[in-house]
Formats: sequence, C-alpha cells, structure tokens
Amino acid sequence: MAEDNSIFIGAKPFMNYVTGVVMQFTTKGAESVVVKARGKFISRAVDVAEVAAKRFLDNAVSVRDIRIDSEEFENKEGRQVRVSTVEITLGKK
Repeated sequence: MAEDNSIFIGAKPFMNYVTGVVMQFTTKGAESVVVKARGKFISRAVDVAEVAAKRFLDNAVSVRDIRIDSEEFENKEGRQVRVSTVEITLGKK
C-alpha cells in the first residue's frame, strides 16, 4: 500500500497541523501532502495549507489540487445530514 501523507484537520491547536505538514515534507521526504477537513474545519484547512506553504516552507511547495465534495450520513437523531469536505493537495515545486 502507498504511503499515506494525509493530515486530517480537527480541533487541535492550529500549529500542530502546520507542524505536521512541514514534517511530512522535511523529515519524511514526501512529494505531496493532502490536507483534509470537513464542515466547520474547512477554513482552518485552508489556513494550515497556506501558512505551511508560504511561511514555513518558504514557497518550496504549492497547491497542486483542491477537491470539494459533501458526505451524507445519519446523525444521532436518525436524520440524514450532509457535511461539506475539502482536500487540498500540496506538492513540491
């Protein structure tokens, strides 16, 4: 199976995610990293991708692809709900 270079954005401190992205590129030698988020964390995913690429990796990486979608699932009350998702692929220049 291929190496999984995905960072899932959630409620942890912002810099934890930025550090995770930077570590994937620097210590693990990843060619690309996918930043994934759902719902209210989508804006945080955009910020993580931009801060990692422009401030910490000094423009050595760029956004290769952005995919948006929605997922449908059943909530605790048994209702079908949809939540938006985003996947931002960063790659070395």
